[in-house]
Amino acid sequence: MTGIQPGLHVRAEGIPVADWLCTCGHHERARGHTAVAELTERVSVGACPHRITTTSTKEGRKAA
Repeated sequence: MTGIQPGLHVRAEGIPVADWLCTCGHHERARGHTAVAELTERVSVGACPHRITTTSTKEGRKAA
């Protein structure tokens, strides 16, 4: 995706729509008041929840 900046973009005209582009490239879209509210509460702009660190992987292996 060229030219699109990571972040949360919300449009409130008519039916609310929110687009979130994570720094890793993951994209989510929410439509409607409830879905947009849930997405805006869940995302953290600038912090990627999709990447697993090596520390987390090692801890996961110990727990398994």
